[in-house]
Amino acid sequence: MEEFISFEDLGLDEETLVAVAAKGFEQPSPIQVLAIPRLLDGDANIIAKARTGTGKTAAFGIPLVQKIKEDKGKVCALVLTPTRELALQVSKEIDSLHSKKFPRITSVYGGTGMNEQLRNLRRGVEIVVGTPGRVKDHLERGSLNISNIDYFILDEADEMLDMGFIEDIEDIFNQANPNSRVLLFSATMPQPILNIASRFMGDYEIVEEEARPEEPVLTEQRYWVVRESEKINALVRLIDISDEFYGLIFTQTKSDADMVAKELDDRGYQAAALHGDIAQVQREKILARFRSKKTKILVATDVAARGIDVTGLSHVVNYAMPFDGPTYIHRIGRTGRAGAKGMAFTLVRPEERRKVNYLRKVSGGNLEEAEIPSIDEVLEAKRKRLFDETLSRLGLSVTNNDIYELEDEIATSCENFENEYELSDDNSESVEITPLKKENKKPPLKAASKEFVEFAEKLCKDQEPKAIVASLLEEQFGEQLDRSRYGNVNSIYAAPISKQIRLYVGFGRRDGMGKPEIARFFSGLLRIPGRLVDRIEVTENFSLVSLPPDLAMRALDMAKKDRQLPHMHIDTKTNDFGGNQDRRSGKNFQNGKRFERPFGESRSERRNFDRASRRDGGARYPKNKDMMPMQYRTSNASLYKKHKNCD
Repeated sequence: MEEFISFEDLGLDEETLVAVAAKGFEQPSPIQVLAIPRLLDGDANIIAKARTGTGKTAAFGIPLVQKIKEDKGKVCALVLTPTRELALQVSKEIDSLHSKKFPRITSVYGGTGMNEQLRNLRRGVEIVVGTPGRVKDHLERGSLNISNIDYFILDEADEMLDMGFIEDIEDIFNQANPNSRVLLFSATMPQPILNIASRFMGDYEIVEEEARPEEPVLTEQRYWVVRESEKINALVRLIDISDEFYGLIFTQTKSDADMVAKELDDRGYQAAALHGDIAQVQREKILARFRSKKTKILVATDVAARGIDVTGLSHVVNYAMPFDGPTYIHRIGRTGRAGAKGMAFTLVRPEERRKVNYLRKVSGGNLEEAEIPSIDEVLEAKRKRLFDETLSRLGLSVTNNDIYELEDEIATSCENFENEYELSDDNSESVEITPLKKENKKPPLKAASKEFVEFAEKLCKDQEPKAIVASLLEEQFGEQLDRSRYGNVNSIYAAPISKQIRLYVGFGRRDGMGKPEIARFFSGLLRIPGRLVDRIEVTENFSLVSLPPDLAMRALDMAKKDRQLPHMHIDTKTNDFGGNQDRRSGKNFQNGKRFERPFGESRSERRNFDRASRRDGGARYPKNKDMMPMQYRTSNASLYKKHKNCD
């Protein structure tokens, strides 16, 4: 008989047990059974391996609220999460585990202003939940102090590594209390996780829930890189280029679900929204129409979509990216069931490209980027589909791929109406058009009622039959095939991080340059959107940026020709274009062959020039300009800030 373990058995006090019961928790999950007693009683660092959705937040949140019940006058716990959505979720979950004033909790994340976050930190908090980038920003500002924290917690650690946060995490670790307990929660245990453990955790204990086999993902998966403002236009193209689109569209918020459904409804699509604000009676009606395919498109939030079991879906669309792997798997698993073909599409904003690698990993490596079809391609596919359906309804076999065959077929029938055809029954309500000439092998048209035959005769009497048919077709399909119904979707160069080039740039914080200023500098210099300037790192004397290969080479060429620009060269220590470094010799190799430092510059030459430049305000050049290497450029910010390319 299986032993029953309760929350009382885990060492929780009466107050915490009341809070847990109020949450509706009846029995601890396996990871909670393993983690909670160790966090309450022990002092060892812990690596907990558990899947998302198994109660990990409560596994570390419950001990925190039991340990921190008064104003400590400092930040006691820092929780790092990979995304702002998860930061908000974790913060709300921990806050719901207690009913007293303490501990006070706040979340800090990017993509929003810092004023509210700064106010909360000044008032005093005991638990901070945040994303690595924004936590670093607060550390640099001095608004967050983690030198005395008691707990350092990494939630979804493997996802943070997949998203490229390893350097940020290490920087934050270096500023944290070295004696704090480190708790690392991860769904997998890759080598980088163990590397972090060996560097920062000292002695640690690994706890792991019982493994369960993962079901393979069989759905075909594609993604488009598209701006937020152009997602609706991209979605319309996806619907119209697809045969018999019948699918679920997932959004993160209720307002987005309403907005997307309204936009689609305004454009003539059979769409409905489903979310938590929909009354149960109305929800049942919406689902009934969706199951019967009277509504072809259902726009829903994750919570509202729980329990929906609809077979035969052709598409699942992630209008907004899910913030964790299991949610993604759960979403796309709703199509491609029982051996049927299914397609999952994800609309990815340019700044979300890092998440794609994580989703690809959790889905078995089947997520691939696809090209957004042009308006002409969409119209061609839609036109052929509409005309083929019309031919089929008329009883004409579709043997010719030419989509205009319909016009010739009907026009010929109408033109030779009196000469080649007769009515089978003048008194019947419907008549069958029968060819008199046996040598005419064209298939007969579907039987039409007498009133339509008479109207066709009237139309063809004084007009060119082909023109009449064309006008009828345009009246029937013109609005659906109108180019103006499709808005612009601008092409976005979505170079993978692995195909970017890492540049060293000869300016830094001493020149008054931060990440926003550097993004604006390259945006003005290269006439590109600032989002293409990726992975910006700023030090006191220099900066590192990643650019798509063609843009990086253009920037290097401009820096060689214009001495008002700062010095730039490819960063050979951390280049992202396929090179690697021989650790024994320190020489750089690419594709198995040695390549020299850019422009023939030696480290000592660069170091000596930088020292001289700093000593003389960044304006030092050799007296003989003919002897000045082309790669040397001033790092004085005052020069390039006024450069015409930055206007």
